[in-house]
Amino acid sequence: MRALLVIPAYNEADNIERVVDEIIRDYPAYDYVIVNDGSSDATPDICRKNGYRFLDLPINLGLAGAFQAGVKYAEKHSYDCVIQFDADGQHLPEYLDAMVAGLAHADIVLGSRMSKEDQPTGMRGVGSKLLTGMIKLTTGQRLSDPTSGFRAYNARAIHELAFGPNLGPEPDTISYLMRKKGLRVAEVPVRMAERTAGESYLNWKSSSAYMARMSLSVLLIQFFR
Repeated sequence: MRALLVIPAYNEADNIERVVDEIIRDYPAYDYVIVNDGSSDATPDICRKNGYRFLDLPINLGLAGAFQAGVKYAEKHSYDCVIQFDADGQHLPEYLDAMVAGLAHADIVLGSRMSKEDQPTGMRGVGSKLLTGMIKLTTGQRLSDPTSGFRAYNARAIHELAFGPNLGPEPDTISYLMRKKGLRVAEVPVRMAERTAGESYLNWKSSSAYMARMSLSVLLIQFFR
């Protein structure tokens, strides 16, 4: 199976070398493409200096636009599998094989933090539990960690994401693909590292807006897509 890591990167100059060099060195079976999402720091310069494979978006499109650019790249180059992989070092490549293996019985595999010590805490943890209940209500399936951004997609899911109507890599899209398109979702237990450099875009204000948007989409909007 030809697998591609899609690595959206926005102002990740402090992390990108460490993340990509580990993949190149220790996981050569996996191709990768970095999607520089209009970064204002040295992220694109580092990619050029190191000869990394990357797409250079001229403006910041946000995670949804950056990820869809990477998925279109995968579709164009006939990859069998895409793994959504963070540029901040939180996703651990030691779980890649298990994620890809899970696609033998599913269209989408979530790398889920299932142990109590690894579960998201605070507002993110509360939001994850609420989304778990909403997705169960609308699809009949319980997902332990719907907010996890560590996901693998097979060719069928790649096609849907590349050409679907504004399908970002978010819990509402997973719910929509399960309910409307009949895609099968499985989970693989993983651990995640803490961000060691740079700043997350999530704060209490953006987290609240994110939860409101996801809740509205899962409970209502997806039925009219």
